[in-house]
Amino acid sequence: MSRTVETAPTAAFDLVGLGWSPFFAEPFAPYAERGFLPGRVAVEHKIAYSVYLESGEVTASLAGKLRHRAQERADLPAVGDWVAVRQHPEAGAATIQAVLPRRSKFSRKVAGEATAEQIVATNVDTVFLVVALGHDWNARRLERYLVLAWESGAQPAIVLNKADLCPNVAANVREAEAIAPGVPVHAISAARGDGLDELRPYLGRGQTAALLGSSGVGKSTLINRLVGRDLLRTQEVREHDHRGRHTTTYRQLVVLPGGGALLDTPGMRELQLWGSEEPAGDTFDDIEAVAADCRFADCQHRTERDCAVREAILDGRLSQERLDHYFQLQQELAYLETRQDRLAQLKAKRSIKSATKLLNRHQPRR
Repeated sequence: MSRTVETAPTAAFDLVGLGWSPFFAEPFAPYAERGFLPGRVAVEHKIAYSVYLESGEVTASLAGKLRHRAQERADLPAVGDWVAVRQHPEAGAATIQAVLPRRSKFSRKVAGEATAEQIVATNVDTVFLVVALGHDWNARRLERYLVLAWESGAQPAIVLNKADLCPNVAANVREAEAIAPGVPVHAISAARGDGLDELRPYLGRGQTAALLGSSGVGKSTLINRLVGRDLLRTQEVREHDHRGRHTTTYRQLVVLPGGGALLDTPGMRELQLWGSEEPAGDTFDDIEAVAADCRFADCQHRTERDCAVREAILDGRLSQERLDHYFQLQQELAYLETRQDRLAQLKAKRSIKSATKLLNRHQPRR
């Protein structure tokens, strides 16, 4: 039995402007026949969700069947998801009946020792990887963000914020371009409004962009600038390191005036990988391209003869630090895959055990 939550309709929403498309309409058709409505999850609260419907914003709880059938947290709605909603106008309530298939999904491993997926954003077209020039600049962390961005199915774009506080913006742009060949790099100042026109092509009607980055890099200020008003709370930059104080505490889908949406996220103190065994080739395609010239197809780029990667390190075409990080991410993903396999085996054993108990319970006694 589902638990209903009181809700009050607000202004109407243009669902197509929010990203509704035939990709979602087709799997939604059976729910439409049952009188359900399509909506997009805007905020996830502790016991409920804010959902954008064509008729307005509602607060909805999970249907009992959806909660019961979910095998893991990733099966439940996340911010950015399109969902099938049943409204109960007479009770002033709504329930989420189903989560529609996702076009893209940015996930990370949950913090700590547990091996579980945490979905950060779904159905995103562009991932803005926001870095504050100066004290927040970290090439290795940016590579880690890029791996997860490519894995998500969305297109990454690097946003170097606080350019007004950096004495050598051009050098940081060149380093970012070297780390991420082919990925757009935009140097901006959200505080002054400089460079924002470069981001608007990503934010047209029907498009969704997610802002990801550490605490204090200026994501909320950037959203306020793009929305055109002080929608999100911000705090002053600290004098000693030019970093903002963390203000966003939950993920939120923000509707843009001209259509499209921005997905704001809290700053990430810990960014553990969640994905395939190999780091996405798009992140390290410079290493992969050189590796194609190695003498041995299974070259590990360590002590093998005629290793093109080692030669590129010696002549300066590749960075040893970047190669070391590539190895580190490979090891991290391989370990994660081993943990995931063990969990899958345990789940399979539990399912077989439960099925056996159920079968024995209904076997006729002799």
